[in-house]
Amino acid sequence: MQQDSLFSSDSSQQVKIAGPVTCLGKTFPNDQERREYFLALLAEKLKDPEFRKIEGFPIGNDKDILNLSDPPYYTACPNPWIKDFVAEWESQKSKCIDEYHREPFAADVSEGKNDPIYNAHSYHTKVPHKAIMRYILHYTSPGDIVFDGFCGTGMTAVAAHMCGDREVVVSLGFQVNADGSILEEAFDENGKKTWKPFSKLGVRKTILNDLSTAATFISYNYNTPIDIDEFHNEVMNSINIVENELGWMYETKHTDGRIAKINYTIWSDVFICPECAKEVIFWNESVDPQADKVKEEFPCPHCSILLSKKIMARSFNTVFDKKMNVTSKQAKIVPTLINYSIDGKRFDKKPDRADIELIDKIDELDTIIKYPTARMPEGKESRRNDSAGMTRVHHYFTRRNLLVFSRFWELAMSNPFYFMLTSMMFKSSLLCAPLMSNYFAAMKGNNRGGWVGKDRSGTLYNPSIHSEVSIFSQIKSRSNSTALNVGAFGNTVISASSTTSIEMENNSLDYIFIDPPFGANINYSEMNFLWESWLGVCTNNIDEAIENSTQSKGINEYRVLMTKCFRRAYELLKPGRWMTVEFSNTKSSVWNNIQTALTDAGFIVANVSALDKKQGSINAYTTPTAVKQDLVISAYKPSNGFEKRFAIEAATEEGVWDFTRTHLKYLPIIKKQGQTLIRVPERDPRIIFDQVISYYVRKGHQLPPLDSKEFQIGLVQRFSERDGMFFLPEQAAEYDKNKVIYGAMGQVSLFVKDETSAIDWLRQQLRDKPQGFSDLNPYFMQQLSGWSKNEVMLDLRELLNQNFLCFDGKDDVPQQIHTYLSSNWKELRNLPKKHPALVAKAKDRWYIPDPNKTGDLEKLREKSLLKEFEEYKAAKKKLKLFRIEAVRIGFKKLWEQQEYLALIAVADKLPSNVLEEDPILLMYYDQAATLSQIDSDDEW
Repeated sequence: MQQDSLFSSDSSQQVKIAGPVTCLGKTFPNDQERREYFLALLAEKLKDPEFRKIEGFPIGNDKDILNLSDPPYYTACPNPWIKDFVAEWESQKSKCIDEYHREPFAADVSEGKNDPIYNAHSYHTKVPHKAIMRYILHYTSPGDIVFDGFCGTGMTAVAAHMCGDREVVVSLGFQVNADGSILEEAFDENGKKTWKPFSKLGVRKTILNDLSTAATFISYNYNTPIDIDEFHNEVMNSINIVENELGWMYETKHTDGRIAKINYTIWSDVFICPECAKEVIFWNESVDPQADKVKEEFPCPHCSILLSKKIMARSFNTVFDKKMNVTSKQAKIVPTLINYSIDGKRFDKKPDRADIELIDKIDELDTIIKYPTARMPEGKESRRNDSAGMTRVHHYFTRRNLLVFSRFWELAMSNPFYFMLTSMMFKSSLLCAPLMSNYFAAMKGNNRGGWVGKDRSGTLYNPSIHSEVSIFSQIKSRSNSTALNVGAFGNTVISASSTTSIEMENNSLDYIFIDPPFGANINYSEMNFLWESWLGVCTNNIDEAIENSTQSKGINEYRVLMTKCFRRAYELLKPGRWMTVEFSNTKSSVWNNIQTALTDAGFIVANVSALDKKQGSINAYTTPTAVKQDLVISAYKPSNGFEKRFAIEAATEEGVWDFTRTHLKYLPIIKKQGQTLIRVPERDPRIIFDQVISYYVRKGHQLPPLDSKEFQIGLVQRFSERDGMFFLPEQAAEYDKNKVIYGAMGQVSLFVKDETSAIDWLRQQLRDKPQGFSDLNPYFMQQLSGWSKNEVMLDLRELLNQNFLCFDGKDDVPQQIHTYLSSNWKELRNLPKKHPALVAKAKDRWYIPDPNKTGDLEKLREKSLLKEFEEYKAAKKKLKLFRIEAVRIGFKKLWEQQEYLALIAVADKLPSNVLEEDPILLMYYDQAATLSQIDSDDEW
């Protein structure tokens, strides 16, 4: 996008800090000289063509980039001083002789959005800073360096700064000692509540990055101290000027003829009745205050035919755009209600002739006020309103709000003022819809508590009823809420670029928290264009990690881009340290591609927990597949010592056990749901073995020299088993203590959709209660409603025969059945395992076999599955119905035999969604595709 800058070029009005300041080892007489010195260096840098070739370099001219930047702390382009800050921060750390170790943060987090800091500026998705604080406090120490490569509004830096605020830390439910130790609630060995130290009070340093200049601009203002008195003076001076010039635009007459000030005006779309071809004002016919609703169907006021929006066409006006000097068609909207104030009271009225004449006068007004007129970019979201004639940025505002907003933008001299204006931009636009519940309450004489207005976060949805909120009302309200003093100079450095292009030494970061884009959830670059067209610097979306048909990016392109970002994060993170990924998408294909990208980059996933933001976005309420609880992935980078050992030991059994021992160290010891212990799935022997296989495959090694049976026997011999989970000895002791405190383990409901989940469900049913076929079958049948359409549906008997054992009444009663029966029937206690009464009660019960017999069963099952897979290999057509377990076993076999092209050939016969939604198949396919390409290149 190319257009004149809307920023003032008077840099002398930037926020000042009195007295000498030191930045990156250099001392300046004042902060303004610091800024000018680094701006000159950045200006020189911008002249370098190679600098502009960095991935993610934004679209904008040098003047706009410089005006937006505050170097070296923030640059609206790749920040060349990040490496210098990291070196300085590392030199300031106190020496620590303790070896770093943290378990994954496995507790579910619930933090609301009703916080003044959170609400100071909207964004399409945001994680509350108090939620992020819990993760930062858990994983880091004061002075540690935290990185967020998809920073959005910069809540990670806000959280890192707040970790030094005693009052805020205490508000999270922690205690803080005089020495700065932070304590969390715990239980001693007797089950008595106590407090144990887990962190230290103190600010953490942060590096923020985002592809979007709007996001980095918001982040900068959230995390930069301001002179609040100077900011308020600037706001009041601007209000006085603009009210004197344009205040008449928000005037209306009270019933007694006195002049009143408009708070907001409701505008309505106008449609055409398909029967009589007359105009229908949507507000007039659809809004029913008595029933507290907007009707979906209503009679035409002219011919009485039943109407709805779906069957009506819009009415259009032909408008001459003086700014563009062109004529265009715009969807017709008309004012239908005015809310105004006089003598401290609020009133509603229908627009009268004087009000219509005022609007006409504003529409015809010649003005030299500057505002952006850029064409909305290509995209499903950004072009969704083209049919209504909203093709350019200025079309998204009423003429009145556009001119007044633009005049304030012209007068703004400081970043805090621009921050306030961008915070109210969506609610100043035609995208703002009334809060109808407030309107209905007002009609019945109840206080509405504030103005009407809500934008549909995450979309550019154009409602049929629009709320034109007075710019003056918004500024007077927001001038306090946006006057933040959260951060401090020198604690946060911000860059606008691709995460892949962050320049610093590898192994520099202590912790990473990111909330990346997830598939096609939100089209960030399209959504941010409204902000960025005013800021003058726009997102370069070539490297935007997203599913977007306009950008020719599907799920594969998304995974490749995310893998590149995660790989750079992996390089920058210190060995043995953690990354937390906040995940918000219920599509299993996106979930699996995120996991694949993580593991392809080198990370190992140790835990998945929930983050409840307590308030959904508009999508969470209207879209069936939208999530109301986000997932949080905890992944770690293996230590250098382990990776060096593994390179030597990979071909031996010791390599397997070294990996297992190391991995168990990083897994959560307990998980709770409320005050009930639940299973830690990552400690299940099959999941652990899957992690071993995955690590070998992604490291390019032959598969481990152990099969599943040998691995499970080895687990029993080397580690401590508790409730079907495996622990290191010291972890087992901790688990035992918690089990005494919390009591019996609860069960988490499982969703059965395929063979694998059906086996998991059966394991859950049989683990504590061995039972017969007739007991299981009715409940099993109830689980099958969500079975995958591509998956062969297996009979319960077949699943039982291939994965479990049934006691036939011969020999001793198996230990698992014996334990269950003697615990639940008094008369069977203390009986020998061959006692007839015990045998009779145990006969025909299915149970989970011990590792030896499990291995034998799995070998038989694998043989059967491989036989089926051979049929898939021989098939000439696309496969519509198959056993995914057979495909997994077959892929594993082909991988062992290095038959990569054969593996790819079978994959091509599968429906695309099957690969996308299965992380194991996707892993083998991705690696096979990569290695087959390498082999092809070598041959060439």
